Amino acid sequence: MRLSSFAVILVLSTLAPAQTKTSDTAEFISVDTPVFVINHVRVIDGTGVPAKEDQAIVVANGKIQSLGPASSANIPSGAQKFDRTDYTVIPGIVGMHNHLYYTNSSSVQVTGGKIGEPGLFIQEIPYTAPRLYLAGGVTTMRTTGSLEPYTDLKVKSRIDANQMPGPAIDATAPYLEGAPTFFAQMHELDGPDDAKRMVDYWAAEGMTSYKAYMHITRDELSAAINEAHAHKLKLTGHLCSVTWPEAIALGIDDFEHGPVFTDTEFVSDKKPDLCPRGGEESWLKQDINGPQVQELIHNLVSHHVAVTSTLPVFESSVPGRPKLQSRTLAAMSAESAQSYLTARARVQLDSRVGAMMRKEMDFEVAFVKAGGLLLAGPDPTGNGGVLPGFGDQREIELLVEAGFTPVETIQIATENGAKFLGREDRIGTLAPGKQADLVLIKGDPSNNIEDIENVETVFKAGVGYDAKKLIDSVRGQVGIR
Repeated sequence: MRLSSFAVILVLSTLAPAQTKTSDTAEFISVDTPVFVINHVRVIDGTGVPAKEDQAIVVANGKIQSLGPASSANIPSGAQKFDRTDYTVIPGIVGMHNHLYYTNSSSVQVTGGKIGEPGLFIQEIPYTAPRLYLAGGVTTMRTTGSLEPYTDLKVKSRIDANQMPGPAIDATAPYLEGAPTFFAQMHELDGPDDAKRMVDYWAAEGMTSYKAYMHITRDELSAAINEAHAHKLKLTGHLCSVTWPEAIALGIDDFEHGPVFTDTEFVSDKKPDLCPRGGEESWLKQDINGPQVQELIHNLVSHHVAVTSTLPVFESSVPGRPKLQSRTLAAMSAESAQSYLTARARVQLDSRVGAMMRKEMDFEVAFVKAGGLLLAGPDPTGNGGVLPGFGDQREIELLVEAGFTPVETIQIATENGAKFLGREDRIGTLAPGKQADLVLIKGDPSNNIEDIENVETVFKAGVGYDAKKLIDSVRGQVGIR
């Protein structure tokens, strides 16, 4: 006998309470002992100092007890030992633009350069994303904009309760967006009072950060920033209608993506509170060492405004990039893989995104050289080629291409994010007394940054997760769940 749709839902609902009592984490845990030592390992501690060879990391009750030369390590009696010669340990990655959603069907929804009503719909992936982030070495992440806020909060609570594997989450509220937005799942603000109301509501619901979006007005942004700060929370922005200097003056804490793709101050016919065309082209004309860009950098640094690098999402629109990886396609659902390959094939050979990305790279190097706080994240959106976890690793590789050393890049992806979140006393670097968030990597990313992809075990508060098992568990499912 066939069950009706209602009957199927009823059956599933009766199973749900029993399912929530079990934990999905146990099968992925490879190390779960109170005291252990990772011995004879190379250490990149996240502070920017050179890698140290033949080190021993002693972990006790979820924290780093000691770290130093293996030859003089004081290893507690009964500690479980892991000898890992030719391996490297880095701090857990702090991903600062890491969504729990994914553009799984962009090539289907965007046809002829147009999006049908009610707008672009983005797929939430609350099952696969946390697993892939953790497998990629991400132990803390900011969601940086929510489309299904209650799902994001549920994922955070389940991870915190050890009901499911994933990073610790700084949950960002739904986008603070003006009209017109081309996303079906975004609210359109109708003024400063509405912006204030949204900030207050989502603070009460448990969100811990905010993100302003492309069509917000200056008055709405000002109200949102002031209210977020009243809650002692931070606000970042992917802007267009408001220029970077305007947002700095209003007190914004962070900018997403970098200025080449989001700052419209150099557009000649820019009108107040309206998002113009040609922002990227206007930046191509700028000299990074010229007075105008240097003035912006000084403005950012003097106001302690961070910038989040998201190079992978732009690379996906560069002809022939990135190199196709079997692990990426294997993780995608068949429909998502087809959508991505179709979108990738549509990238124009004469696209100028490569030049724009190079300009953005040069800006990020200059910004850090001037004392700016650069953060890192993948942004798994665009044409669907950027996946959680894998994208975080690719961001690190691209920052090396930009001109940073591998050790500097790992600092950007770990310590800098911890500083911005105000958690540098607990995470972001490796030192005695800090939480044992560690990534065990086969190889030496300080000499070959692509070794960053060879993650074997990810330790979150001293509990080790098998990266391969996490990846295998989502095979063929990214874009579905």
